[in-house]
Amino acid sequence: MSAAAVPALAPPRRAWVTDLPVLLVAAVWGASYLAAKGITTPHTVVAVLVLRFAIVLPALAVAGWRGLRALSAAQWRGAGLLGLVLSGIFLPETYGVVHTSATNAGLIISLTMIFTPLAEAAVTRVRPSAGFVAAAGLSVAGVVLLTQGGGFTSPSAGDLLMLLAALARTVHVLAMARIKAVRNADSLSLTTVQLGSAVAVFAVLAAVPGTGSAPWTVAADFGAREWAGLVFLSVFCTLFAFFVQMWSVRRTSPSRVSLLLGTEPLWAAAVGITIGGERLGVLGVAGAVLVLAGTAWGRRGADGAPAASRQRRHTVRTGVTT
Repeated sequence: MSAAAVPALAPPRRAWVTDLPVLLVAAVWGASYLAAKGITTPHTVVAVLVLRFAIVLPALAVAGWRGLRALSAAQWRGAGLLGLVLSGIFLPETYGVVHTSATNAGLIISLTMIFTPLAEAAVTRVRPSAGFVAAAGLSVAGVVLLTQGGGFTSPSAGDLLMLLAALARTVHVLAMARIKAVRNADSLSLTTVQLGSAVAVFAVLAAVPGTGSAPWTVAADFGAREWAGLVFLSVFCTLFAFFVQMWSVRRTSPSRVSLLLGTEPLWAAAVGITIGGERLGVLGVAGAVLVLAGTAWGRRGADGAPAASRQRRHTVRTGVTT
């Protein structure tokens, strides 16, 4: 398996071409908490995950059949591994959402903003800039204020599951950037294999006694509202989100992607206010401003990274010097 060159990071004038889809992913993921809570119970988590992933796989397989046939064995393995990591995100995240408050879930999952640059620095041995770390810290501080309207309750098992999901998200972002076999492959094909691998994990778990209701039983009990929520989770929060993430992380840095995705709690608050009837309050407004300011600051820091640091990162990732 030959070393592949890492695509150049997006220049400042084209940064929004990559950033806007990622921000849209953060928006739909923010809305996913309300949608998931509306259709999931502690006894239907695995069944809902099976339905959520399986509902889009036939269309994906048909649309990307030619690309799937063109994937090499190494690309199949790489995408399958990403799917296993993906299942490790959604299992604790979905159980966590069910077993903790939406306030806690949004705050804890946003820690991916901090975990990713620290993990990337440990792997590449290239320190994130002080400005980037400060921007991420500012965003996290904003999330803390943003979530004070609901109050931060005592840590629970659900909180620990959300922390595990945040760590798994970090692993997923870094793995997408560092698995050489998937870098130049078709994003649609990789997304299909990734989701197929994840739904296989969920299907196996659904067959284990004691893991809750069967997927077909849950599907039969769904009404129009539940099906609408499931389609939203499946098409937008799963298919669209991970296709965009796969596409964007190969055109910019994992730290930048994680920072943009870190605005997810802000979008969750917006959905809660406009659809769920929640009130943000003075602290919440201040937190929203900090999240936006921190994200904008982090973007500028990523755009202004010294060329030498980027070249060093390229050398560490590929083992190739120019």
